[in-house]
Amino acid sequence: MATHPIRVFGDPVLRQPTLDVGVIDDALRQLADDMLETMYAAPGVGLAAPQVGVQRRFFVYDVGDGPGAVVNPRIVGASGEWTYLEGCLSVPDLHWEIVRPARVHLVGVGLDGDEIDIEADDLLGRCFLHEVDHLDGKLLISRLAPDDRKDAMRILRQRALSDGR
Repeated sequence: MATHPIRVFGDPVLRQPTLDVGVIDDALRQLADDMLETMYAAPGVGLAAPQVGVQRRFFVYDVGDGPGAVVNPRIVGASGEWTYLEGCLSVPDLHWEIVRPARVHLVGVGLDGDEIDIEADDLLGRCFLHEVDHLDGKLLISRLAPDDRKDAMRILRQRALSDGR
């Protein structure tokens, strides 16, 4: 297994919607293993393919119940509301209170080719929503209230300037 660099805010790959995965093969399973290693090293609880520069609809996760991967995921239902302090590996060291649905219904395909159908709440549901956002080309900054988004953009611009970008 090998870790990959995680793409960060400002990288255009993070703003592009992904393409569906056509074939689940050994290369995709190896990518999943590499992504899990990258996610654990970061550390994080989820990692979407675009965050390692792969424009395919696929993510890995582990919120403490063991690792998983979902190919071509879709959120087909959501209910309730839950505000939670959320961060992102592509926006390191920053966290915001984000309002998202409290419960979600996710469908997709596993690395074994079998259909996945999961009802999730709490951290697992939030992880699914966050990673599907990545696959749709959205970062958590787009979920912020306008004033918070303005402050976040100021911080990110200052950070980019101090990094010489």
